[in-house]
Amino acid sequence: MDLSRFPRRRYTPFATPLEFLPRFSAALAESCPGGQGPNVWIKRDDMLGLFPGGNKTRKLEFLVADALAKGADTLITCGAPQSNHCRITLAAAVKEGLKCRFVIEERVPNSYDTKASGNNFMFRLMGVEAITVVPGGSNMAAEMQKVADALAAEGRKGYIIPGGGSNALGGLGYVACAQELQQQLFEQGLRIDRVVVGSGSSGTHGGLLAGFIGNNIRIPITGIGVSRDPADQEPLVHKEAQAVMELLGLPLTVPREAVQSVGGYWQPKYSIPNQAMVEAVQLLARTEGIPLDPVYTGKIMAGLIGLARKGFFQPGENVLFLHTGGLPSLHAYEAQVLGDTPVAG
Repeated sequence: MDLSRFPRRRYTPFATPLEFLPRFSAALAESCPGGQGPNVWIKRDDMLGLFPGGNKTRKLEFLVADALAKGADTLITCGAPQSNHCRITLAAAVKEGLKCRFVIEERVPNSYDTKASGNNFMFRLMGVEAITVVPGGSNMAAEMQKVADALAAEGRKGYIIPGGGSNALGGLGYVACAQELQQQLFEQGLRIDRVVVGSGSSGTHGGLLAGFIGNNIRIPITGIGVSRDPADQEPLVHKEAQAVMELLGLPLTVPREAVQSVGGYWQPKYSIPNQAMVEAVQLLARTEGIPLDPVYTGKIMAGLIGLARKGFFQPGENVLFLHTGGLPSLHAYEAQVLGDTPVAG
């Protein structure tokens, strides 16, 4: 899969590490059938560039390069009130000398607070130019187009980046990740039996799946839904993966059965804490010193833990968890994550 014909900005001058989690794996095994569980590894995409890292950085390498090639002076994107994607897009804009505007969707009514900590603090610190807040369920593409039209009326040029950076061009970031991972496994002589990844706006899951198929990496990927259950999520992932293949001009069809996801761990609602997430965040922090965020990676790890306890993984199987970042939003949920405030069961 040749990515060289696409313009790309490089924000990370290294391959993100692969780390074995021995203390976490041992603690998890205690609650697995027969006291045996998987060997859990982690790929530290939380250490990607555009501090403090996260999966959106890989997508923005291609999206921002396209924006610059088209002469844009302002990046426009959207997300929830504590959006990691918005924060990393803003960081890219600052780095490139561009302006940045957001459309924030209040999926939970009255949840946006301009003075909140976490990513909202980062928005203000890095100087977002303007934020438009809209109700949950709004047509986000139309709302972002309104922002672009307003800029055009001022003689400026906006570049719209979809939520999560999830389109075929952004998906190339995780084709690149697949190639990076393939090289790391070869160099380290490491066998991975399964990859567990978050599945939300679908760019990471779909791009990685396309990269695995296109590079003949025969490792199954299990997506943990962060906002939808499989019936609604899997068609989005399949569509994204196929769009990436078509963008690359590859005569490959993504098999529908290659798209696997698990639901339930995101409930009661997107971005609303639950007890399984709290346990997952505490367990990884207290065994390996690695933080997870409450909206995405905490619920994804809760899914991995839940599957392990159900015997989904074989004892001793090497399972790779893709850590997609999100550290700043952790600070907006301190009371819930520490157990000081009750959360859903």
